[in-house]
Amino acid sequence: MTLMTRRSLLIAGTATAGALLVPVGSVQAAPVTSARQLTVGSGETYEVTATTRLNRLTLAEGGTLTAPGGYSLTLTVDGVETGQQLTATGGTATVVRPGTYRGDVVLTVAAANDITYETLTFPFRQAVYVDADGVVTDKSVPAAVLGGKLTDTLARDVSITSTGECFDGVFVQDGTYTLQRPTISLTGNGRCDFAGYGAAVVGDGSATTLVVEGARISTKGVVRTAVISNDGANVVVKDSCLRTRNGTLPDDYEATVETPYMQSVPWMLGLDGNVRATNLIGKNSRATYLDSTVFSETWGALSVEGGSGLKLTAINSHVGNTGEYGYGTYAIGDATVRVLGSRFDVGSYATIIAGPAAVVHYGDSTRDAVAALNTELELGLSAAELKALPVRNTVVNSGHFGYMFFGAGTLTLDGGTVINSERATFLNKGQQTAITVDGSGGARLNPRDGVILQMIELDDPGPVRVDGRMMNVGVYTEPTTDPTKDSTFDVTAVHSTDGAATFTDIELKGDFYNGMRKGKNMVLTFDNATVEGVISATTARHRVSTIDASTFYELGIVTNTAQAAVNNGAIVTLDSGSTWTVTGTSYLTSLTLASDAAVKAPSGKAVTLTVDGTATAITAGSTYTGALALTVA
Repeated sequence: MTLMTRRSLLIAGTATAGALLVPVGSVQAAPVTSARQLTVGSGETYEVTATTRLNRLTLAEGGTLTAPGGYSLTLTVDGVETGQQLTATGGTATVVRPGTYRGDVVLTVAAANDITYETLTFPFRQAVYVDADGVVTDKSVPAAVLGGKLTDTLARDVSITSTGECFDGVFVQDGTYTLQRPTISLTGNGRCDFAGYGAAVVGDGSATTLVVEGARISTKGVVRTAVISNDGANVVVKDSCLRTRNGTLPDDYEATVETPYMQSVPWMLGLDGNVRATNLIGKNSRATYLDSTVFSETWGALSVEGGSGLKLTAINSHVGNTGEYGYGTYAIGDATVRVLGSRFDVGSYATIIAGPAAVVHYGDSTRDAVAALNTELELGLSAAELKALPVRNTVVNSGHFGYMFFGAGTLTLDGGTVINSERATFLNKGQQTAITVDGSGGARLNPRDGVILQMIELDDPGPVRVDGRMMNVGVYTEPTTDPTKDSTFDVTAVHSTDGAATFTDIELKGDFYNGMRKGKNMVLTFDNATVEGVISATTARHRVSTIDASTFYELGIVTNTAQAAVNNGAIVTLDSGSTWTVTGTSYLTSLTLASDAAVKAPSGKAVTLTVDGTATAITAGSTYTGALALTVA
């Protein structure tokens, strides 16, 4: 059997639902045989050797439909991919479900598109497959593409709908392609969002430039991702709406962190859910979301997962979660994440920073900033488009924390960025940080619980090896003993591994707590800033003594008791023009005041400093080290 690869202008039928793509001129389509009906009985196997159109297909329980070796088989009914299901939980192959299918029934035989990710190979099926030369018909399922226009360089106003499992909408491999106003709806589970198996749109390969403009993409299913950029691809999403909803995990699914098998978020992040809206993976991949809406139900909206040199950007976009838990962006490895002029409405975190060299920036979509990104990221925006983009500030509304450091990283907030969160603006789980907040453009931090920075030990119990696999069955247990002093760790000195934060030209109202048990200092610098609150070493305790998958939402939530530092120094520098109004007893290990800096108490009260138990005057231009206690009376 020979299936001819067809490259040239392809036009999707618009008058007849489910019409096959037809060629222009004399180019021949893949062979199609016509028959009114096909019945495959129990115990029977029928090999579909060529694309076949039927009025009715009956597949009995125990019957099997197959394609020849090196090919895949896809069933569509009235232009909708349907009927396909995975053969087993954790498996990769799909088969047609038993049943009777009526209407415009097409069995499409397409050349295989096998994608290997780590230890598994996934047999991809997709409505449209594109490579460097354009649409590859014999790897596509034309019967699943309705309406609009499809050429070797763009698809305009096409519709792709799937109710089966693990069917992709558009897969671009090392090609340049534009999707204009596509409507893609996928219902049913995917299988692996690290490979893109079951995603609506995938850009793959370092030679890929994929522009998605005016798209309406909705999915409902386990790891049924909307957009994926992988292996060096450059994916630009403009003026689009992407929404994903959770599916139902198989009854025998076991939660794991092994990425070829992972189909739900590791609960140790304080999250639940089984689909994220997007994923950015591989080496030097880029994904930019411009003037778009991107929402996941839970888990995450804009994800970066593994790889190196990754660049994720949101400009003038609305991003978030429709459910109670979830993040806006995720930054791991050496990823660079930039959010300019966007609104985030998130369940749990604006960004999870997972290190070890992640760089995250939230700021305004100024014309200069967007123009620079247009060049750096090769967005292809014209001068007119750049001029038409409104300049906006970024606003984050979070139902839990602002930012969570799960690994080392750098975070910058500037411009008119406003962070509104129910709990601490910055939750540092024992990580090396470089946080910079520049308030000169109006940036504000508004934690409802009054905590700006909370440092605690990492409360992730981690996966547990079970029968050779890494499973998410760990349990966090709160320590019951006091920390033991580490005589080799200097709580008065700044270390490169400390949790550091700098606040410039800003008014702050809130507390800063270092609840670490092991050697890590909280290093705070205030430059021309005012801060009103408690800054202290503390004992931090969770609300419950043990946390497992059933109580994942308790992770990161602690109460603080200010006390003298053990291995958790609090180092404060008040640079020029800065004032700290102490609102409660604060335990420091170092305090440095510029010549025009001040420490004071609220109106009608007085603040007292003791150094190693000795009352000491607070004098501008001085530095104090040791066991410092500031009390207000």
